[in-house]
Amino acid sequence: MQQHLGRQDGVQKVEVSLLDGKVQVTLKDDGRVDPARLIKAVYDSGVTVAEMDMTARGHIVKDSSGGMVLQTQPNQSFAIVPNELSSGLESLAGTPAEITVRGQLYKKPAGKKKPDANAPLRLVILEVVKKEP
Repeated sequence: MQQHLGRQDGVQKVEVSLLDGKVQVTLKDDGRVDPARLIKAVYDSGVTVAEMDMTARGHIVKDSSGGMVLQTQPNQSFAIVPNELSSGLESLAGTPAEITVRGQLYKKPAGKKKPDANAPLRLVILEVVKKEP
């Protein structure tokens, strides 16, 4: 699995803890990865992904339907699932304020269902780590 993930563009380092059942992927400073490709790489290595959490920094913007999005780079953003924490970020939409959040980007469907590889990943905010004006 470490090799499958390490070959992905933008990945600097992969740490696997078999004891904890966790994998930590560190991106290069200017690295950009497609989380769906990371999930696919894990499955391709023969391991099942239970969930994917991430810490990301970016700006809150509104998408064309009025939903909130965390824009991490000009061409990379993550749709935010509405919850109590995300509602506290609505006032930041469209402002230059930068935030760092910890969130869940993927959770394996219940049962033995295989994940839909084409389903968009949506970010459930678990913690607002930092807000910068």
